[in-house]
Amino acid sequence: MTQLARSAHPKQSGTVDGGYSQEFLTFTLGGEEYAIDILKVQEIRGYDAVTGIAHSPPFIKGVINLRGIIVPIVDLRIKFGVGVVDYTPFTVTIILNVGGRVVGIVVDAVSDVLSLDPAQLCEPPEFASSLDTRYIQSLGSIDDRMLIVVDIEKLMLSADMALVENPLH
Repeated sequence: MTQLARSAHPKQSGTVDGGYSQEFLTFTLGGEEYAIDILKVQEIRGYDAVTGIAHSPPFIKGVINLRGIIVPIVDLRIKFGVGVVDYTPFTVTIILNVGGRVVGIVVDAVSDVLSLDPAQLCEPPEFASSLDTRYIQSLGSIDDRMLIVVDIEKLMLSADMALVENPLH
């Protein structure tokens, strides 16, 4: 288990157009690189077996006991329909604290922590109605890398996830 180190005073604007840089944890799913707000991350762990829950959606892998807290584990590869679901030594679980709830997400690998300025973030393009983009906060560009910035709190607290009683709409 590895505890995620954070600076004492992270620079963050909280919005795409706030003027300050914002720190993101980047990770891979399939062949794409994603990013989430570093302030939502509690820790990063290697992937361990989970206890399955009957009649749960396929993307809910089950639960783990994390120091006395029962944590639901969501496989984002299944939820987003990207890549082959193959658990390797690089597969990790990112433990998040969203909306006062602790949840875990399974990803292919964690890349790094990046600071992005508002100029490096742009709104996602409009797509046909068949593509669900409501959880894409923005697209980030750094050097030759394109990052899909996910609004992880909106995703985890949505009715689709069925993780909370009063989901965000």
